[in-house]
Amino acid sequence: MIKAVLFDMDGVIIDSEPLHTKAYHAMFQEFGMDVSAALYESFTGKATLAICEELVAEFNLDAQPKDLVASKRKHFKSLFALDTDLELIPGVLDLIKDYHANGLTLVLASSASMPSINNVFKRFNLDQYFVAKLSGADLKASKPHPEIFIKAAEASGHEKAHCMVIEDSTNGIKAAHSAGIYAVAFDSPHSKNQDYALADKVITSFKEIAFSELQ
Repeated sequence: MIKAVLFDMDGVIIDSEPLHTKAYHAMFQEFGMDVSAALYESFTGKATLAICEELVAEFNLDAQPKDLVASKRKHFKSLFALDTDLELIPGVLDLIKDYHANGLTLVLASSASMPSINNVFKRFNLDQYFVAKLSGADLKASKPHPEIFIKAAEASGHEKAHCMVIEDSTNGIKAAHSAGIYAVAFDSPHSKNQDYALADKVITSFKEIAFSELQ
């Protein structure tokens, strides 16, 4: 029986991937990098620092990973403040309210930085539904490492066997699978060319995992 749900944020709760894409590409341009579409897609679900460490190595940059991180976050903060079209993924607020009303414990487990998470949760008034928020940026390892979901399960207060992850990225699904937690892949139009082979269930609508469908 599912007692806790561990949510990813980008691509699951909020459609911020287009903003992240714009911010990353502004940073690529700033540091003179020609990042291929395939390389960029491989970053989906990873923490910003881990991505920037890869970029510094790949392009043999003189800059430090932290410099790239600061640039990307600067661009994203500007976009987040100015983009009035930023919205929740259709159906996710109903799902969150449905789970919360039926007594499920909700935890956020995102690769986003905690300031980004808090900005989103404040903007859409989501804190009332979640018992904990975890940022991959604060952990030693990034998805696909399972650390964030292991800690999210611990934060929920329930055994992993009673937890469920909702993810939209290859790296997130790998992390949930490695953590030994039931993984639902949300096949989002915002996360292209992701591999859901390790997912326990693949959905295209949150109605497919409404509380009534979990019983």
